[in-house]
Amino acid sequence: MLIRTWLIMLLFLGCSCGAPSTKNPQIVIRTKDGAIELELYPDKAPATVRAFLSYIDSGYFKKASFYRVLNLSNQPSDYFKAELIQGGLWKKNNKKAVSIPGIPHESTEQTGILHTNGTISLAREEPGTAGSEFFICIGDQPGFDYGGKNNPDGKGYAAFGKVIAGMDVVLKIYNEPEYEQSFDPQVEIFEMERQ
Repeated sequence: MLIRTWLIMLLFLGCSCGAPSTKNPQIVIRTKDGAIELELYPDKAPATVRAFLSYIDSGYFKKASFYRVLNLSNQPSDYFKAELIQGGLWKKNNKKAVSIPGIPHESTEQTGILHTNGTISLAREEPGTAGSEFFICIGDQPGFDYGGKNNPDGKGYAAFGKVIAGMDVVLKIYNEPEYEQSFDPQVEIFEMERQ
């Protein structure tokens, strides 16, 4: 009887019993320079993470690339400078990129996710127009946060995750040859998938 009670207790303790997982989704971006692993924060930026994961799951990012870089020497001297690499479909499949509906803007004021080193965020024009295009911050970039100076409307960009492995790969990509803020050639993204 005692042994049976212990077995039942062990089974119960080992069972998740339908408890929701609190693990944040993780994705990997594979390039010629290596893999970048990111953790996303759906509890803080639910609309952004849901949309981004749906693009990954549906294969939207096939033939994507890192195509843009901002560094300290390729921006006008009178501009609020930033450092980042930007990727998505814009250069390799523009028709698909512009067909994606805008995601409701989740500002850093709402989410509390600031644009620090390794943060992934969505590129946009007006608030609510962000789609498949994303960027990864090199160093801390407070100008992209709500109230920051890198966007005229002051609403910042929608940060939704962070690099957890492969920041060395981000820096390799950052240092690839570029011409007027465009990688030359573009850095192909072989695969983007959930871990």
